[in-house]
Amino acid sequence: MDHKKSITRLAILFTVLYLCLSTFSFAQRHELIPNLPKDGQIYLNPELGSDNNNGQKEAPLRTLYEAARRVNAANGKGAITILLSEGIYGLDATVTFHPANWWFSKTERLTIRSEVLPDESAWGPAKMPVIISTMPLNFKPMGSSDPGTSYGIQIETSHVTIQGLRVLGTPVHEQPTAGVVRRNYPIVREGLNLDDLRITQCLFIGDRNAIPNHLAVLASGQGVVVDHCVFYHVKDAVVFFLSERPAEHCEMHHNLVVGNYGAAVWSWSVASDFKYYNNVVTDANIFWVLNEKDQLSFDLTNSMVIGYNQLVNKGGGATGFGVPADPKKLRLGKDVIIKKEGKVQLEDDQTNRNYLHLKPGTLGADLGAGLFMK
Repeated sequence: MDHKKSITRLAILFTVLYLCLSTFSFAQRHELIPNLPKDGQIYLNPELGSDNNNGQKEAPLRTLYEAARRVNAANGKGAITILLSEGIYGLDATVTFHPANWWFSKTERLTIRSEVLPDESAWGPAKMPVIISTMPLNFKPMGSSDPGTSYGIQIETSHVTIQGLRVLGTPVHEQPTAGVVRRNYPIVREGLNLDDLRITQCLFIGDRNAIPNHLAVLASGQGVVVDHCVFYHVKDAVVFFLSERPAEHCEMHHNLVVGNYGAAVWSWSVASDFKYYNNVVTDANIFWVLNEKDQLSFDLTNSMVIGYNQLVNKGGGATGFGVPADPKKLRLGKDVIIKKEGKVQLEDDQTNRNYLHLKPGTLGADLGAGLFMK
């Protein structure tokens, strides 16, 4: 009887010890994934932050990659805001937001934004957080065999806003041989059934020879809105890519596109309700690329295209721009100005708040295209 009691006590002891070790191991694992701050705000500072911090304002993270990891590991629902201080954020790997157990909504969103926004009095062009991709270009988008591609920020959840960032391309030689284009896509959404992605008040800037910005926004799915952005010397500005069905509730408005050597607008997936207004495109290679089937027509209002090589194409892809299409597929409102030749006046003083915007009082400035909403 005493022998049985000893065995029972030993079994209980081992059970307690096992539970203690399991609890300790569980705690250790969760220390690797700290909880989100209670207010849902995660602060980043690339110089003063550390990825071992809790992410609160007084203890910011250092990398956007770590912020994404914590969001992806979270459980629950509600708004999350990631606030980036000024500084340079080098992305040596794709930053993917794809939470499996956290839910956002139209009103409770995931927001990735500058700590100081363009309409605030403390803002200046130098205050914008800088995003630059430095990862190898060996990514296989959507399972393709393409050898020369990378993604910067990849959004694979609905109800997201990206706001107030200065987004560069990647420092590579873009076209090493005929038919091959090495390229980075700074902001991407692949999900064909995702909804509600807004890119606003961002400056996309590139240099074809030094740091090509191949395609600023490549977005599939529904509800893609790009507004109050500046695209300066990027190849392609916005591609509405793929969707399970024609993409409704998509918009481009109050954008300034300058010197694109690809095309400004690729309307491949958008539905006929696509809204395009208060945009200025100047010094463009191609203004608009339609879907290869060329089935839909689109309304343009209160906008301007000044200086272009080709107005409307259809088809195309990463290594080409398709073939000329019927320009009547763009239904131009009476307030739309299209001129084959012409120039606008840009502010090139880097100390000026209006840097890389149309100079006040000059052609197109009254349309309000650019970073400012007020």
